[in-house]
Amino acid sequence: MSVRIDEMDRNILAELQRDASQSLDEIARAVGSSKTPVWNRIRKLREGGVIGQHTVVLDAEALGFEACFFVLIRTSEHEADWQNRFLEALRARPEVQEAHRLAGEIDYILKVRVKNARAYDVFYQALISEVRIYNVTALLSMEEIKSTTMLPLQGR
Repeated sequence: MSVRIDEMDRNILAELQRDASQSLDEIARAVGSSKTPVWNRIRKLREGGVIGQHTVVLDAEALGFEACFFVLIRTSEHEADWQNRFLEALRARPEVQEAHRLAGEIDYILKVRVKNARAYDVFYQALISEVRIYNVTALLSMEEIKSTTMLPLQGR
């Protein structure tokens, strides 16, 4: 289903991205509308697949997940069977926050959040025991400068 998105929809989406716990009244007030039209637009955007899963953003460090690694993976295997096993292994690991297949010399990049370097090694050993990987480079993030899930909706 293709959804046409206008300026009002973008404003509603921006408010939801900023704080999805707002009431309909608060969102309507912020976008200069009333509650019912805002609710109808939100419903349309959900049904159209524009709005997905509702989640809460947690503070990883406050919960003891102090190490963030970016893992660069090169493989010499590109068969469907290998890729299926690799993707299953990634999906089964809650430490993997993001996984991307890349163009270029690196085949995949993972964002892995763990408590410390030992926990990363446990993750790494488990992964390489399940799937054959040609080369792995792990880069420890020293400081998170910016992290957001918000899309730049305004000014399009």
